[in-house]
Amino acid sequence: MLNTNQAIVLFSGGQDSTTCLYWAKERFEKVYALSFSYGQKHSNEVEIARQIASEAGVEFHVLDAHFISSLSVNSLTDSSLEMDESNSLPNTFVPGRNLFFLSMAAVFAFEHEVKHIITGVSQTDFSGYPDCRHNFILSTNTTLNLAMEREFELHAPLMWLDKSQVWELSDQLGVFDLIKDRTLTCYNGVVAQGCGHCPACKLRNKGLEEYLNRKEKR
Repeated sequence: MLNTNQAIVLFSGGQDSTTCLYWAKERFEKVYALSFSYGQKHSNEVEIARQIASEAGVEFHVLDAHFISSLSVNSLTDSSLEMDESNSLPNTFVPGRNLFFLSMAAVFAFEHEVKHIITGVSQTDFSGYPDCRHNFILSTNTTLNLAMEREFELHAPLMWLDKSQVWELSDQLGVFDLIKDRTLTCYNGVVAQGCGHCPACKLRNKGLEEYLNRKEKR
């Protein structure tokens, strides 16, 4: 029997997953924060995630997923590659990453008897990544349930929000300053506003500017 009052958040310590962490804390009695070490260049995200989870009072776990970096060539795990901003499939895409993460989270959920699994993926601002789309979450949910004979429920609370709306949600949750000043979204490992050049920074900072402009006009 899965515990319906508990949830697992796939947690990187970035803007989206930190927003999801506090979204989950408002809805569930016990929340697990689950991070992954997969050979990412911005590996300090794990320690930042650990710090934020500790301050949030949630149980924190890190799973070793280094096999991911051995399976493909991409600019998030290979420092010799310069990041691109392709309109098709950018080289920051790590094939299978979210599929692996959700599968590992489901095994953790199986062992801890947790029903709810939360991820910060978004189809609205998904940078061309196919594993951030709504149909991927729906199909993965079905597959995991069939594979483990459980009724897990995958949540993607940011699925239909653009980055400015994610900032707004963090403000509503009372963690706007925490997310603005302490989270790591930058692919180059620079906290808060980041390097300003990588695709993740441009998306984050553009959304922040849009939200602050909208808020000022109210």
